[in-house]
Amino acid sequence: MNPDSSGSLEKQVGELLWRVRRLEEALWRQGVLSKEFLQQTPAVGAPLAQVVAPAVSTAAGAEQKSNAPVRGAVPAPATSLPEKPLTMPVAAPVFSSYAANGKTDDRSLENRIGSQWFNRIGILAMLIAAAWFLKLAMDNHWIGPLGRVLIGLVAGAGLIAWSERFRSRGFAGFSYSLKAVGSGTLYLSLWAAFSLYQLMPSSAAFAAMIVVTAFNGLMAWRQDAELLALYAIAGGLSTPLLISTGENHEIALLSYLLLLDLAVLVLVALKPWSRLLFVSFVGTALLFGAWASAYYTNDQLGRTTFFLSCFFLCFAFAPRLVRVDLEDGAAHSAGDNLALVLLPVANAALGFIAYYSMYSWMKSGWVGAWLAVGFASFYLLLNSLPAQSKLRASTPLLSALHLTAAVVFLTIAIPLKAQGHWLTIGWLVEGGALMWVAARLGRKLLRALALGCLALGFLALVANSDASTTPFFNARFGCYCVGIAVFAFAAWIASTENRGETGAQGSWPAIAAGCVLTLNALILIAVGGEIHSYWWVRSWTVDATKWQQYQMNAQFTYSAWFMVFGAALLAAGFWRRSAFLRWQALLLLAVTIGKVFLLDMSQLSQGFRILSFLGLGALLLAVSFVYQRDWLKLRAGSADHEA
Repeated sequence: MNPDSSGSLEKQVGELLWRVRRLEEALWRQGVLSKEFLQQTPAVGAPLAQVVAPAVSTAAGAEQKSNAPVRGAVPAPATSLPEKPLTMPVAAPVFSSYAANGKTDDRSLENRIGSQWFNRIGILAMLIAAAWFLKLAMDNHWIGPLGRVLIGLVAGAGLIAWSERFRSRGFAGFSYSLKAVGSGTLYLSLWAAFSLYQLMPSSAAFAAMIVVTAFNGLMAWRQDAELLALYAIAGGLSTPLLISTGENHEIALLSYLLLLDLAVLVLVALKPWSRLLFVSFVGTALLFGAWASAYYTNDQLGRTTFFLSCFFLCFAFAPRLVRVDLEDGAAHSAGDNLALVLLPVANAALGFIAYYSMYSWMKSGWVGAWLAVGFASFYLLLNSLPAQSKLRASTPLLSALHLTAAVVFLTIAIPLKAQGHWLTIGWLVEGGALMWVAARLGRKLLRALALGCLALGFLALVANSDASTTPFFNARFGCYCVGIAVFAFAAWIASTENRGETGAQGSWPAIAAGCVLTLNALILIAVGGEIHSYWWVRSWTVDATKWQQYQMNAQFTYSAWFMVFGAALLAAGFWRRSAFLRWQALLLLAVTIGKVFLLDMSQLSQGFRILSFLGLGALLLAVSFVYQRDWLKLRAGSADHEA
């Protein structure tokens, strides 16, 4: 590095230190920094070698004395600092709040009151005075209908033109407020010309309002002002209400809304103005809902379906177009969250409700189910689209929402079509299929959705209380068999995924254990339910003497089944070397012991009582013998495999 470049670097560093010093002094005057902190920093007029001498000398290969003057040093300001900060106590919190938001505002409370509050109150006072003057002129017939409309149009246009003068001088907020007042005056004047005085047809008023909306949109684009764009969207959505004649103009209304939504899509794709998208969606949904509740008939099904599809697709793809210029790790703004989270959910829900309401007059049971399947297929397709660039919406978030929507619609489709046992089987099969897909794709969200479907199927299964005189060969037991097979499949998938995987995959062992526990519970409940149905149905077809005998048969059969299943679980635990299975068997045997000693002793006949205790005793002795022989070397600390 030559000496000239070294001097240039020193000069730049000196200028930067001087600017930092000025910022510190401003912060000190506002009461944010203390005088002690300010005195700790080197003075701006001090030689820069005290700060940058080591780096400069290394780069230049020459030694410099620490007290030698350095070329490019910036002299200190001539003014000295006062002894106390020159600020009002109430101004410090305000300044701190601006600093916390990355902004600086050295205006005092007096300045804000004079520049902002009085400004808004003054605008309001001017509008009230103008409205009263116009009312006085109208009451006294000083101004005719045409004159009133012309005054409104001229006043609105004048306010918009006047606002540009303030914007050019740096008063952007004041300029936008004047534009809002001027645009509102133009809309109201056009509405009065059409609705109150019939000075122009509805088509002319509609076209004029579109021109005002387009002009506001153009101004927002050129001035890079999201607030103006919001004004334009609000005005555009209010236009159909202002020129409404109380008649059904479906094509004109819905075409206008569709064009407005497409214009918003263009804006949010080019500018980071995500709030526009949500405002447009809310306005479109309200206007479409209001029109449909008042004018829709089945004769309009075809064209209404077309427009509804256009709106749905527009807002379904819109979140992928949202421009979010964020640094890595930064959080989304509130507007981005509305566009990326709430809008996709609301669009899916309202779209499905609208379609279902339109086709509900069809009595065929397949309409709702296939409609839900169609929505699920659409969101699966949307989820498979390529990822967007970093400037676009958060792809993982949208992918999770689209995937969730697909699963939810599939889950809804089952009760819309299936009933009874088929409903339960549908949820169980869906849960098993989702578990398999989650394991193949490694998606935690799919895993959670699969568990939700399995939980729905399990609840529907155990809530079914149908009884049959034919044991085991009936619909309820067949449904239980499907549930047992599905949970066995899910347990196998979870145990397979768990092998050799740790850390982020740590939930698979818990899923495997839960599925095995549910599987054993279903086996126990399924056979127990068949025992109950068999003896309960027969007990109502005989006299009182045989009824009591059937009740004793049922109690003895329960105990026998618990013993057999407990022994089978214990044998499986020893075979698989699974402590988890063995503990389930021991718990079931403990329940059986309590039942035999508390219920069977008091309710069974002498013969059944002997058989019940004899069987329980033999089983417990066999279990005790197995544990005493320690075939699995449990006392030696041999590790068991978990389920």
